[in-house]
Amino acid sequence: MNLDAAMAAAIEQAEQVKGRTYPNPPVGAVILDRDGQIAGVGATEPVGGPHAEVLALRRAGERASGGTAVVTLEPCNHVGRTPPCVDALLSAGVSTVAFAVGDPNPVAAGGSVRLADSGVEVIPGVLTQAVAGGPLREWLHKQRTGLPHVTWKFATSVDGRSAAADGSSQWITSEAARTDVHRRRAAADAIVVGTGTVFVDDPVLTARLPDGSLADRQPLRVVVGEREISPDARVLNDDSRTMVIRTRDPHEVMKALSDRTDVLVEGGPTLAGAFLRAGVIDRILAYVAPILLGGPITAVDDVGVPSIAQAQRWQFDGVRTVGPDVLLSLVPA
Repeated sequence: MNLDAAMAAAIEQAEQVKGRTYPNPPVGAVILDRDGQIAGVGATEPVGGPHAEVLALRRAGERASGGTAVVTLEPCNHVGRTPPCVDALLSAGVSTVAFAVGDPNPVAAGGSVRLADSGVEVIPGVLTQAVAGGPLREWLHKQRTGLPHVTWKFATSVDGRSAAADGSSQWITSEAARTDVHRRRAAADAIVVGTGTVFVDDPVLTARLPDGSLADRQPLRVVVGEREISPDARVLNDDSRTMVIRTRDPHEVMKALSDRTDVLVEGGPTLAGAFLRAGVIDRILAYVAPILLGGPITAVDDVGVPSIAQAQRWQFDGVRTVGPDVLLSLVPA
């Protein structure tokens, strides 16, 4: 197995634990034996548990000696709740360590230098973009900015409508798209909607499995706005925790969620417009269905653009099909 294939396997491991490792990053690791065969895999466990490299080394056992460790993030070199991963790699006798992204945390960084100084071959930069734009996207953003990474997620018809003229919106997109959304919800730290969405749709805002049952991990539900919502609103049920923030200012919402890493904005067009005008959206995920609805209900209201010359500019960083629908991922240009 070459390094790219091994890193792809490590990415799969990391994706499986997104949302479960905070404040640690979701890291995946693969140990290849001397013959280049997978000897062990691992992903970071919840805080206090072993990191990805340690788990992968345990599963590899003696086959790790003389082998290669492939890790999505540079192995840590500090004592936190667990010993440094560099210690485990050196003790196991690996001959090579490949990683995708250098650790931006100055407290934990330096693992690659120590490994190289100890005679281990170090190969940085393997599938960097796939990791930085994948499992580590939100955590790296938090490290750079100190703020949560905010994704505006919405479903729309191909002509940009979020509901039909009569207000009905279930379901614009396919079951496959809805399953993908619930997977993302289960990995997120918080879901934000406005009071208007609560009044009109009475959503539960939970992460559910394909059979309709609740996922093991539920995000914090956040309701934003100055109006009182009914104590009987489903968003206040016992399926998950809920925070009600009495403000219309997206920056105040970000302050209230400053301890989070991955935030989904799922509100209606008014809330989406406010967050876009405030410049706090870091990514757009648009699930586009091959249907036409027409009518006045668009996915977003005023975003503060008076002319085409002042349009907000975004660029695609991913396009893929989800069932019959298309998922567009965009980041600021």
